[in-house]
Amino acid sequence: MKRLIIHGDPGIRKNAIIEHDGAEVVCFSVTRQGDWHGPDEPQLWCVIGGEDERDDFEARNYVPHWLDTEVVDAETVEVIKHADEVAVS
Repeated sequence: MKRLIIHGDPGIRKNAIIEHDGAEVVCFSVTRQGDWHGPDEPQLWCVIGGEDERDDFEARNYVPHWLDTEVVDAETVEVIKHADEVAVS
């Protein structure tokens, strides 16, 4: 698992699938920062990982402050799936 900070908004939400470092990864959580008081564009703080790491994420078998962190621009993020399908009845 890693923390990925995206400068800008590529249009992804929770459970999106993106390509990062040549591999498809899942955005387990997406937290939007900066809408009210700065910076000039929003930032998305994501916890990403492979599908095999989902159980560890859901069971909180990690320390968020110890995750490796990378920063990228929204233009460099290749989105494969924007989010889960929303079921509306």
